[in-house]
Amino acid sequence: MAKGVHGSSRALGAVLVVAALASAATGCSGSAEPDRGAPAPAAGQQARAQEQGAAGALSAYVEKVHKQRAARVLAAKKWGLAKPPLEAPVPPAVKPKITTRKGFETDGEDLPPVFTTVPTKQKIVFLTIDDGSEKDPELLRMMQELKIPYSAFLSDYVVKDDYAYFARMQKSQESGVSLHNHTLNHRYLPGLSYKQQKREICGMQDVIEKRFGTRPPLFRPPYGNYNEDTLRAAATCGVKAVPLWAAEAFPDHMEWREWDRDLHPGDIVLTHFRGKEDWKGSMADMVRRVMNVITAKGYAVAKLEDYV
Repeated sequence: MAKGVHGSSRALGAVLVVAALASAATGCSGSAEPDRGAPAPAAGQQARAQEQGAAGALSAYVEKVHKQRAARVLAAKKWGLAKPPLEAPVPPAVKPKITTRKGFETDGEDLPPVFTTVPTKQKIVFLTIDDGSEKDPELLRMMQELKIPYSAFLSDYVVKDDYAYFARMQKSQESGVSLHNHTLNHRYLPGLSYKQQKREICGMQDVIEKRFGTRPPLFRPPYGNYNEDTLRAAATCGVKAVPLWAAEAFPDHMEWREWDRDLHPGDIVLTHFRGKEDWKGSMADMVRRVMNVITAKGYAVAKLEDYV
């Protein structure tokens, strides 16, 4: 994220803190009848007290931000990143309207939108991890210490041997890691009947709700392949949107959907739960690679669910 954008976000946060505290102090001072046995403080004294309280809160807020940044710098060194990850801006109060990407449409109407990029002008991208085959505890520690938000799209056939790992993942960050739908068995959906597709998608909705307590609003079809039946089936069991991806990360390289082989504001980045048996590296190696690319290009990683 560009320096100016981060600075304005921090300034806005500080102003909001001061304004909120000043408002609260003013409200409290007028909400109860003053003690008739003691003289009411002069207006100037009251204002100074409010200013001192707000200034103290602002100082505490600034100190907290400095400590968080210092911790991120140390974590970046610990995990071998070239630079600390950039901080994402405050998410919008109103989420952007998501529509299906041109060329990705089906003939059906009122179906969940299919997209590769979230409409935004902010220099942010979104990190998503698919399937659940590799259950690396190092990944949880790394992402927690670096405070990198991400979303997981799970397939039951590879997560059912260790649901507890993904329960830990879900609670591993202060804002939570969201777990979404990648079907029961990772089959090629356009080759299935509507009934079979519905079982794959809705069945995974049921698994995630039972095991992790929430029915996910997002669904990603295996291989990124779908047809109208896929979207109709997904809609019947509560899916609101179908995020695909604009770039894919590996431990040793990046792959790109767009012709310019670059990141763009709002791009969704895909990677997978894989280890050294499948890749030229570990999950930590993959995170280092993708974060070095993202940060070098001036982007921050934001939480997908804050925008979709």
